[in-house]
Amino acid sequence: MKSEQAPETPATKFLSQHRIAHSNHLYDYEEHGGTTVSARELNVAEHAVVKTLVMEDENGKPLIVLMHGDCKVSTKELARQIGCKKVSACKPEDAHRHTGYMIGGCSPFGTKKSLPIHMEKSILDLPLIYINGGRRGYLVGVHPHDILRVLAPKLVTVALKD
Repeated sequence: MKSEQAPETPATKFLSQHRIAHSNHLYDYEEHGGTTVSARELNVAEHAVVKTLVMEDENGKPLIVLMHGDCKVSTKELARQIGCKKVSACKPEDAHRHTGYMIGGCSPFGTKKSLPIHMEKSILDLPLIYINGGRRGYLVGVHPHDILRVLAPKLVTVALKD
């Protein structure tokens, strides 16, 4: 784990503005390493590392899904629960355009556009989660109920164990 100063990102500005206590965790980012790498580097359970996935519905409307690092999203079930025909992952350039963040550094906090957020319900069962802080190789530790309070995500049950 790196010990340098935590970066200031739109996500950390958002957390400060909303008075959300968070811890900073920098690590060596690995291309395509995903939550396996960040969990290993931070020495935490991959289940407590939450991915910020930028997806879109059949009309190209973007949305964010927050999911446990060790799970996949059932896009079929997600579409059913949010009342649309289909949901699929955004192209990296579309995700960047919608959020202002690069893939691998995408945070649900401080996105460029306000996007609907859907969160796997079981995330609320965790005492602390690690979620992207707005830069590759940078996670913030937050209480999941703070996410509920400031982002007002729609709770869904769409996790598939990897």
